[in-house]
Amino acid sequence: MENQLKSALAAGQRQCGIWMSLTSPMVAEIVSDAGFDWILVDCEHAPNDLSSLRDQLQAMRGSASSILARPPWNDMVLIKQFMDAGVQNFIIPYIQNTDEARDAVAATRYPPEGVRGVAGGSRASNFGRNQAYLRESNDAVTVIVQVETMEAMADLEAIAQVPGVDGVFIGPADLSASMGHLGDIEHADVQKAIREAAERLAAVGVPSCTLAFDPAVGQRYIDYGYQMVCIGSDQSCLMGGLAKLHTTFMDKG
Repeated sequence: MENQLKSALAAGQRQCGIWMSLTSPMVAEIVSDAGFDWILVDCEHAPNDLSSLRDQLQAMRGSASSILARPPWNDMVLIKQFMDAGVQNFIIPYIQNTDEARDAVAATRYPPEGVRGVAGGSRASNFGRNQAYLRESNDAVTVIVQVETMEAMADLEAIAQVPGVDGVFIGPADLSASMGHLGDIEHADVQKAIREAAERLAAVGVPSCTLAFDPAVGQRYIDYGYQMVCIGSDQSCLMGGLAKLHTTFMDKG
């Protein structure tokens, strides 16, 4: 099984992507052909469930973009269900320490490397038609763990180097809250922590990832050294396009 995201991260290639939270298969279909390196379906802070995730995966089938999902929690059962539905790439939220990082990795692997339950006829294996799936899946999954508190930041290098972790995602919003600057991602101390996280991850050779819904902020994070950056979302693109249209045609008096 080929995993272009996993290979790109390992090769040090920059990956720019789009976040999806509108839960719409039609939006997913439109985004899937837009040409971004990756697309993430958010099931933590968007009203997605397993069924809506599956519908969007179906809508994006054949896309040249790598497809990721973020489950609502670092939960073995949820991760198993996501994988059976066809998810190959994950951002796992709220990883606080190395034990939780190891749990996230184990949830994505069949025994003896992990604890994932075995289903012979899942969508992931093309309903059992892909006879190689069970033996190839362990090596073809991408696990990016999300670090988003000061507690986790203190253990950043150790979390990053847990075997099976392919990258570390720094969550700016929750990090700002953890630092006492709720809603103020642009605070100098928060930005300093975000910048230093990229430097610390580079020092141990682990890809750094983060998100911004403003392209200018996304470019700043790339300049900080982040390898994988969200540069917009389905929601931000819709709202931005509507605002621009309104300014052009409705604000002329």
